[in-house]
Amino acid sequence: MSASENLHSDSVQKHKDFLFPAVTMYYQEPVALERGEGMYVWDESGNKYLDCFGGVLTTSVGHVHPHVTEAVIDQVKKIAHTSALYANGPQSQLAAKLAEITPGKLEKSFFTNSGTEADETATMAAKLYTGRQEIITLRHSYSGRSAAAQTAAGQSTWKLLPAQVPGYIQGLAPYCYRCPLKLTYPECDIACAKDLKELIETSTSGQIAAFMAEPILGAGGFVPPPKEYFKEAVAIIRQYGGVFICDEVQTGWGRLGDKWFGIEHWDVEPDIITSAKGMANGSPIGWTIARKEIADAVQGLTFSTFGGNPVTTRAAMATIEVIEQENLAHNAKVVGDHLREKLMGLQERYEVIGDVRGMGLMQGIEFVKDRKTKEPHPQAVLKVFEETKKRGVLVGKGGLYGNVIRLGPPLVATKDNMDELVTALDEALATV
Repeated sequence: MSASENLHSDSVQKHKDFLFPAVTMYYQEPVALERGEGMYVWDESGNKYLDCFGGVLTTSVGHVHPHVTEAVIDQVKKIAHTSALYANGPQSQLAAKLAEITPGKLEKSFFTNSGTEADETATMAAKLYTGRQEIITLRHSYSGRSAAAQTAAGQSTWKLLPAQVPGYIQGLAPYCYRCPLKLTYPECDIACAKDLKELIETSTSGQIAAFMAEPILGAGGFVPPPKEYFKEAVAIIRQYGGVFICDEVQTGWGRLGDKWFGIEHWDVEPDIITSAKGMANGSPIGWTIARKEIADAVQGLTFSTFGGNPVTTRAAMATIEVIEQENLAHNAKVVGDHLREKLMGLQERYEVIGDVRGMGLMQGIEFVKDRKTKEPHPQAVLKVFEETKKRGVLVGKGGLYGNVIRLGPPLVATKDNMDELVTALDEALATV
């Protein structure tokens, strides 16, 4: 069976017939994935692909990693569910490990099932701790699919309904390539961060609960901020009595290179961290960790039936062990630097590439119709998407305008894997 017949596969057809249409699939002829191993996945027709998006930065240590797989199987054979009403060893051990490896004074964890729930838990904790209601997020940001998360999002494309939860205000994104103030770094003096002061004074009650931001804007197109941004922004937030929630759903677990969490690259200590995705290498998990006094402000009853599940927390612990044992955070730095160099070479050759950015194994390529006007070119992304798939490589996309190729391969990626990726991109770009 050829790749073209994926369109007519039983899995794809049932997906179309019985899932909400919002559960969209990539590609003109969608792919039904059947199995994976390391950096590679196979579809139902037996076609092999190099996975350079990792299930949206989720299979952090590669598909079906033996250590993680064996840990999950072992736990399932013991007990698969307890609910949070009972202590279980995997949850307790994971919580203790997370308090050890997180930056600053973060100590107490709350486990859920997704990044959406993790962010909801964080904002609730911030509101209870401060006694305030207003949360500042960033334009081009993404926080999940709940009512509050859609309101918090800084992208119209992710807002299926108008704002449903009051109290969310979006600040300027630290998006240097498309600076909203039409300034140039570093002469701008980090004006986007300093604007938070005026935002608080003009668009809020002045009594803010928190600032929630990703170290690198993920769904917004893998947009890293200037190196001074977070120190300036967080100082302003704390001046007005708010706490800093760092959303590490995409940037955590060594992805940016050499450090466990993205925010460590900006030398700022968060009051709360949230994460999910690559934390358990594909097992559904959400996680919120906070300073003790913030966590202790969450009194009364709140519950997550599957939060702290022994199988998923065991998977998370095993994933952390693999990252440590195989030195994958450093690998992300080394291989990420290699990839970045190759991508910069493509930018020199192809005018359609307006910007290359990112850190470690989180790299973005922004496509434009004209480098001077920076008019977005989403059609180029769609073309490159189809052409790289033909060459056996899967990539991601994103950005408000749909004009960014997002590369987030598993942390086990090698330089040879990245050369294979860049070759496919090169050949695909030649067709645009």
